[in-house]
Amino acid sequence: MGELSNLPNIGKEVERQLNETGIFTYEELKATGTEKAWLKIQAMDSSACIHRLYALEGAIQGIKKILLPQERKEELKIFYNSHKL
Repeated sequence: MGELSNLPNIGKEVERQLNETGIFTYEELKATGTEKAWLKIQAMDSSACIHRLYALEGAIQGIKKILLPQERKEELKIFYNSHKL
């Protein structure tokens, strides 16, 4: 696979989904942002869960999703709850 699967939390399937949304590099992912990238994935995969949202944030920050600051996790949880299908 490409560059994205080298990031923390990003496996081949999430990389494939990101590629399908037009995101191919770390720079593109960072510029898109966690929430917008997740919404793009959710548009094609309604099973996109909060853990995928955390994974994207962790990838952008360069850390495993379990190490995300609690405050950021809460922000993402609020976002997720307002956008889940």
